[in-house]
Amino acid sequence: MTSFPRTPVIRRAGAHDVPRVAELIATAFAPLAAVSYLVPEPSGRHEIMTADFRILVEHAARHGEIDLIDDAPAAAVWFPRVGPLPEPPHYEQRLAAAAGPWLERFLLLDSLFDKHHPDEPHHHLAFLAVHPSRQGRGLGSALLRHHHARLGGLPAYLEASSPRSRDLYLRHGYLPRETFALPDGATFWPMWRPGDVPSAA
Repeated sequence: MTSFPRTPVIRRAGAHDVPRVAELIATAFAPLAAVSYLVPEPSGRHEIMTADFRILVEHAARHGEIDLIDDAPAAAVWFPRVGPLPEPPHYEQRLAAAAGPWLERFLLLDSLFDKHHPDEPHHHLAFLAVHPSRQGRGLGSALLRHHHARLGGLPAYLEASSPRSRDLYLRHGYLPRETFALPDGATFWPMWRPGDVPSAA
C-alpha cells in the first residue's frame, strides 16, 4: 500500500495532464446521484462524463488552475472569477458531441449552475476529485489548503454534490447557501468561503 507524507506533493498541472485529470474526475464522481441523472444508462456513462469533464479541464489548463497530486491521484480544478471568463471554445458543439441523447439534461444542469453562481469576485472550485481508493486520507483537504493559501483574501465558491463533500467544505470555512436540485431530486449545496477565513489545519 502506498503511504503518503503528511504534506503531499502538489504541482500545477498542464495541458498534457488534461486527459488524466478528466478521467480521474469521472471515476471519483461516478457514485454521485447527479451523474446518474445526467446519463441514466450505465452503458457508456463513464465515457460520456469523461468527455464532458475534459471540456472544462482543458479550459482550466488555459484560463484557470489545476492542482494535482500525482501519486494519489487527486486534483482540484479552479477558475479565478475576478474578471470576464471566456466560454470554452465551441462549447455547445463539444457538449452536444459528448452528451449525445442526454444533452438536455446537461444543459439544465448548466442553467442551474449559472442561476446560482455569485457575481462577486472569487475563485470557483469546479471540481475536487480524489481517486476512490485514496479517499478519506486527507488529500482533498491538502488540495483545499494549498489553494486557499494563495487566494490573497479573495472568497471562494463551489457546488457540493454530496453530503460528504458538503461536510468537508464546512470544515474548511465554507458556508452553505440555498440548495438546488435536479428533477430527480439530486441535490447541490452551493457554498461560499469568505476571504477572511483562515485555512483549516
